[in-house]
Amino acid sequence: MSELITPQGRYAVAAILFDKDGTLLQFVSLWGSWGECFLERFTKYMKEKGLQIAGEQLPALMGTVHNAQGSITDYDRNGPLAMGTMSDLYAILSWQGYLQGLSWAESMELVHQCRLEADVRLEEKRPVHSLPGLHRFLDECVSAGIPLAVVTADETEAADKHLQWLGIRHYFSEVIGTDLVDQGKPFPDMVQLACKRLAVEPAYTAVIGDTNGDMRMAKAAGVQVAIGLAESDGTSASTHILPDADLIVQSYAELRIEVTSL
Repeated sequence: MSELITPQGRYAVAAILFDKDGTLLQFVSLWGSWGECFLERFTKYMKEKGLQIAGEQLPALMGTVHNAQGSITDYDRNGPLAMGTMSDLYAILSWQGYLQGLSWAESMELVHQCRLEADVRLEEKRPVHSLPGLHRFLDECVSAGIPLAVVTADETEAADKHLQWLGIRHYFSEVIGTDLVDQGKPFPDMVQLACKRLAVEPAYTAVIGDTNGDMRMAKAAGVQVAIGLAESDGTSASTHILPDADLIVQSYAELRIEVTSL
């Protein structure tokens, strides 16, 4: 039997499920790059059509924090970029185009073009970085025979690709994107599907994530413990954003796996 050792206690776990962005990889390095490209293209194309998106409105569109130069430096852990699906983001931006005077069809076409260009930029740069201590923790899990899965608001194909870029795809038996379930976070569907595929019960499973949507998903599924990462990408996130976490850690250095005798 293996136990997950945390600052607050020990948990006998049959599987561990991880969020992806902000939990396995640094959120801003990946989605900051993508978001900057997307918003730059979006405002450019809107301007070409004689329409204007005020600079102060941009952070609210995705839930991002920008510096004076316009670069994305942080994000709202419970905002649309962190918690929403890609379809949610495209709907938000399409709605913004519609509000500015485009037809819904024109706005959808513009957003689609921005997505394609941002995706190309992301493929070229591949700006992914794993969180400190992650590889050590994953190695401990695998050595202890604990099956692992990813449950992400991203689409499954994109999630697989990002994990491959990081060189960690082989650690995970399953990758569950929001496109594989009827309802994404904060609903329990992804946890339930992951547990079904891993042949474990949610009650013997741990979920690790960086948003309260991850915690609410975990609680709705009835997992044993929902662990929040409060500083998943090196920025100073307050613990009040994770009110539904059973416990909060600052990094993987606070977690370890111990194999115990039966």
